[in-house]
Amino acid sequence: MKSFAFLFLPLVIALGALQGGESPVLEIKNKSSFQMERNGRNPFWPIGFKPAAQLSNRSANHAGPDVPLTAFLLSSITLDLGTHFAIINGKTMQEGQQFSLQSGSQNYQIKLKSIEDGRVILACRDQEIIVPLRRK
Repeated sequence: MKSFAFLFLPLVIALGALQGGESPVLEIKNKSSFQMERNGRNPFWPIGFKPAAQLSNRSANHAGPDVPLTAFLLSSITLDLGTHFAIINGKTMQEGQQFSLQSGSQNYQIKLKSIEDGRVILACRDQEIIVPLRRK
């Protein structure tokens, strides 16, 4: 009886699909649209949220002072087969990882370019920073 139901049910569904023909086309009566004002509030922001002011037209020449070398403390390097790790300012990092550094009132976006024996090379904007391993 169960095998009959398993064979009969797909047959009934297939016949129903053949007889059904085309499904009716839905007609849209009123198409909705949304136009946001140029200085309007984004409707997806939480209530009471105010976005931070953004500076525009910041070029590389006016990006602020260079990152000081004293802002970094390289305390350990691990060179393994294929993976390299470094501990910079107390945080474990891998090659290619990006991180943010706040020094005074400046906020820098820094990328760990490469990890070598005894030093790491960091990239910030168009500048390369070579940080030696701190040995005691």
